[in-house]
Amino acid sequence: MKNGRIGKRYSLVAGALTVSVVLAAQDSTVHHLSLRQAVDYAGKHNVQVRNALLDIQAQDASNREVTAAAYPQLNGSIGATYNPNVATQTFPNFIAMATYGVLVQEDVRKGNGNPIVPPADYGLIQAQFGTRWTASAGLDLSQILFDGQVFVGLQARATSMQFREKALEVTTENIKANIYKVYYQLVVSRTQVDLLDANIARLDKLLHDTRVIYENGFAEKLDVDKLSVQIANLQTERQKVLAGISNGYYGLKLLLGMPIRDTLILTDSLSDEQIKDGILENGVYTYADRKDYQYAELGRKLNEFNVRRYQLSRYPTVSLTSGYSKNAQRNQFDFYKGPYFTFSNISLHVNVPIFHGFATKARISEARIALEQSRNQLEYLKLSIDNDVEQARNNFRTAIEAMDYQKKNLALAETVYEQTKKKYEVGTGSNTEITAAQTDLKTAQSNYINALYDAIIARVDYLKATGKLD
Repeated sequence: MKNGRIGKRYSLVAGALTVSVVLAAQDSTVHHLSLRQAVDYAGKHNVQVRNALLDIQAQDASNREVTAAAYPQLNGSIGATYNPNVATQTFPNFIAMATYGVLVQEDVRKGNGNPIVPPADYGLIQAQFGTRWTASAGLDLSQILFDGQVFVGLQARATSMQFREKALEVTTENIKANIYKVYYQLVVSRTQVDLLDANIARLDKLLHDTRVIYENGFAEKLDVDKLSVQIANLQTERQKVLAGISNGYYGLKLLLGMPIRDTLILTDSLSDEQIKDGILENGVYTYADRKDYQYAELGRKLNEFNVRRYQLSRYPTVSLTSGYSKNAQRNQFDFYKGPYFTFSNISLHVNVPIFHGFATKARISEARIALEQSRNQLEYLKLSIDNDVEQARNNFRTAIEAMDYQKKNLALAETVYEQTKKKYEVGTGSNTEITAAQTDLKTAQSNYINALYDAIIARVDYLKATGKLD
């Protein structure tokens, strides 16, 4: 096989691949997982999925906050104030003014018989109003009767929640696609190891036979040495493949959210027929099948709500408020006795927006631009989906054809090798011929494994492009 290509494949998927690796850890857990079970496991433990679930919880809390704005708001208050120096106020001497007014009205005269004449200026007097201690306790109730922005927020709650839930589905689908690819590539890697083991077994048998021929004087020592070198190379390649598979298991565990110390065993198998599975026969798809398209649609709806919210901010807001309180004034801190005075009110407030420096108009324009952008993104997404489907279909069809061809080629290479080996054993073939046959067989095996990998990737990409990745 081509070490460079195989090594590159494993290095590219090492961060997201899997294989059955048992770690020496006392608290490790063994997981026997089918593909469906692996996807379900990731749905509970993958960090990205868990964060998307938390986003849904956060949106639920945000929706409750929006709902709370439409409910009555009730606040209670209680307080006491101490005035070391009660404020003194200066005002006209109304006492003297009233006194003179009575005297003039009753025609009271001076001792000399002259009428009393009020002074031109009664002067000012000072007095303290209030007590050293005051206390109050009360309730304030408010209720929004009309606020366009609040009402739009209430209408948008369901769409906002759907938006978060769809984001979770998009995240889950992307992770699922990676799991599909990695899981099946690791399943196919068993075939790769089996082929290497078969090659080593073939060469071991050929080495044994060649030694016998050499001991009988019908072969050269060089022929024995060449076979020994080929076996050593295959064993080295096998160790590299096993190391790559082991790293793939670490990567899959990371993708699943599984502790590295745990043991992962893959229980599903995969055949050529399963890869084909007739999915190209039904090429019908709709944009709505794609999770990312559904997600973009919900984003457009939210932008529509945003435009309506700013448009309704131009309308007046109406609210009702009321208050009820008990108040007391004392010169001593003895509020447990004495009178308390009741105060209550009910008010209707109408707030009419008149001019805010064109800020509302600017917000509406920004929201409309964002809405138009989301519509453009939807149109572009449709084009992208069409492109994805056609490319994925072509790639899958080509991959299937290549897989079938390489499978036939592998069978032919095995036949050629066996015939060449028989000729060599009876002395009618040369060591050069059997070496060339072995090289061709190894190349055919490598090409077949690569074709299997390509077909797996192409299948998953096609299912994802058509929105049918179950």
